[in-house]
This record gives sequence, structure tokens and C-alpha cells, in this order.
Amino acid sequence: MTKIVLITGASRGIGAATALLAADRGYDVCVNYKTNSAAADDVVAAIRGKGRRAIAVQADVAQEAEVVRLFETVDRELGQLTALVNNTGVLEQQTKVENLTADRLNRIFATNVTSAFLCCREAVRRMSTRHGGQGGAIVNVSSMASRLGGAFEYVDYAASKGAIDTLTRGLALEVASEGIRVNAVRPGAIYTDIHASGGEPGRVERVAKAIPMQRGGQPQEVAAAILWLLSDEATYTTGAFIDVSGGR
Repeated sequence: MTKIVLITGASRGIGAATALLAADRGYDVCVNYKTNSAAADDVVAAIRGKGRRAIAVQADVAQEAEVVRLFETVDRELGQLTALVNNTGVLEQQTKVENLTADRLNRIFATNVTSAFLCCREAVRRMSTRHGGQGGAIVNVSSMASRLGGAFEYVDYAASKGAIDTLTRGLALEVASEGIRVNAVRPGAIYTDIHASGGEPGRVERVAKAIPMQRGGQPQEVAAAILWLLSDEATYTTGAFIDVSGGR
């Protein structure tokens, strides 16, 4: 059976690293992106250079209609979905809870939480043996912030990742008997562009001394954990979390 993975937010960072490693492991890949078409096209070109099929699909996964269109495009252009990686995530300028607005909270939760629920829904409808599917695997990209709290910086982001942890556990129990495994990775301080959007591009260097391994992580290190959870080596693993955080 052809292995087909859809990765949200896959034009850069952890998503792009996961897409490239998935191609190395024999997957055909849908590279979802919201705005950066050039970066998504570069990832697709690299995957095709590895001999795998790949498509780039623009969709804002916080919007229900766009999620439905995204999955229907995968059905039409790649075939039966076997894996989903919910990687899309955003944060905003560092601030304390006393400064948060409803608009900011709604943006964070729509992109980080609503998108994952919608994508999981569409994946389950395709993968579940109860619906005539052949099973599959879902990996949600959470964050160590869900455990650490994000105080003075991103409590809203941390809370959204706490919701991802709960989604992971709850959905894993719902579909365990339907051939679908649901797990999560919790990255720590990883060298990606997300820190710049929070107003501190060099944040990883600042916090590195508080990490037992004394360094930040690379996107490829997170991708390796994701691909293990998707793989046949993890067939008895569901509702589980892998912390990729240097011991923090």
C-alpha cells in the first residue's frame, strides 16, 4: 500500500524537515502551506528529487471549508491518506496574560487548536476501519510549553498546546479500535522561524543554558521522532508523547 502523508504548515521549520524525512522513508507527501508558496514549492521539488510524489496545497487550516478542500485535493491527486501530521502553529509577541485580548486568543486557538481538530476529523473519516478505511497514524506537534506554561511570554500559546495534548489522548482512545494510532511530540527550544514572530529571533540561544543538554534542537531531530511514531516500529504505541527537548 502506498504511504501518503499530509503535513500541515510544511513549508518551513519542523514541517519541512518532516516532509523531507517522510520522503526518505517512502512516503508521498502533501505539503500544506498558508502563504509562502515559494518555500512550499522548494520542499515539493526536493521531495520529487528523492523519487517520491509531492504536491503543495495552499489552505488556511483554521478555516473549515479550506480543510475540507485540502483533504479532497489529497484524495484526488495522491490517493488514500495513511498519515497526518498536525504541525501548523503560531504565536504572537511575547506578553503577560494581563495584556491579552480576545482577538489574539481567538487567532491563536483557531490556528493551533481548531485546525488540528478539523484535520483529525477529516483524517479519521478516511482512515477509520469503521468507515471502510485501512487504518493510519496521526502525529500532533505539541510543545514543551504545554507543561512549562510559557509564563511572561506565551501563556496563550502554551494553553493551546495543552489543548493539543488533550486532543491527542482523547482521540487516541476514541479510534484505537478503528486502526488509527494518535500520538504527539513535544518539541522544546528548536531553531525555527517561529521565535522571530514572537519578537525574539535569538530566543533559543537565551534559554539554552537552562536546557540540560546545553543547546537548542534542530527541526530534523523533531522530524525523526515524528517519523518513528508514524512508522511500523510504533504499531503498539498510541496516546503517547515524545518530549524532544534536550531534557528540559
